[in-house]
Amino acid sequence: KFDVPRPGFPLQQEVLGLLTVAVVGAIGYFAFPDDLAFLTRLISITFLVLSLDLVTGYCGVATLGQAALFGVSAYAVGNACIAGITNPLILLAIGALTGAVMGLISGALITRFHGLPQLVLSIAIGQLVSSLANKLSSWTGGSDGLSGISPGKIFGVFAFDMYSRTSYIFSLVTLAVVMVLLLRFVRSPFGLLCRGIKDDSLRALMIGASAYPRLVMMYGVSGIVAGLGGALMAINTGVVGLDSVSFERSAEVLVMLVLGGAGNLWGALAGAVIFQIFEHIVSAANPFHWMTLVGLLLIIIVIFAPRGLGHSIASLWASFSQRRPRP
Repeated sequence: KFDVPRPGFPLQQEVLGLLTVAVVGAIGYFAFPDDLAFLTRLISITFLVLSLDLVTGYCGVATLGQAALFGVSAYAVGNACIAGITNPLILLAIGALTGAVMGLISGALITRFHGLPQLVLSIAIGQLVSSLANKLSSWTGGSDGLSGISPGKIFGVFAFDMYSRTSYIFSLVTLAVVMVLLLRFVRSPFGLLCRGIKDDSLRALMIGASAYPRLVMMYGVSGIVAGLGGALMAINTGVVGLDSVSFERSAEVLVMLVLGGAGNLWGALAGAVIFQIFEHIVSAANPFHWMTLVGLLLIIIVIFAPRGLGHSIASLWASFSQRRPRP
């Protein structure tokens, strides 16, 4: 029996996702007006965590090279902007398209294998992309990074300001739209089939569902999500560096996913937000030993919530709902 969620009401999850992003985003905008640049970067990385959840949490693909999709899209958007394409919406489309292509290429290679070979191949692809980004300095700026990215106004009206107000709202709206679409997508027949392949690939094959092409397609979808995050990073910061394609970035987003809970978009979203805020606070409070505190947090989470915060909160809520007296 496949462990798949029930579809529920058609628009319940989507409306909840839209309201959650809107409310939390409004709190961030009005409560922390001086930290909008950090919150904008947080949203960009959240896209990468969501994309990793699609392939790891919903398909069971082990990967440590997801940053390659994010970084290549960021470089593509940066070069397009420098070449004269400054419309932010077109730049988003370029990032999504680049991420999709990178996702399909990576997925076609990585999903042919399983277990340790799969993980090693994902690392190799990520390292290859990182090395090329360092060598192709005419396209990427090398170790200095690609700078001079100046996007135009959104709809010809809203300019990107130095306080990151426009960047934050633009990123938040994009996240809300993507979150709504992903909540519908993972509950679609294709999304449920991918989860079924993860739970029991042999049984999925017995009912006529070939795993490989569907995993490649899911990798392409994850590439679109990662590409949007990379595009937002390039648009909002104006600079793309080697850290965007680094192994450390891939490992960091995997930690965020484990923290929130794989196979749960809400968990991935919460893990990305909690980890980055915690990292931001402790690194400012203790610049020399903040990694120790981050490691301690992860140890506590793994011990007391091995399936992530998302699954633990969902289990507690289910237990609470069952204990409530019914009218």
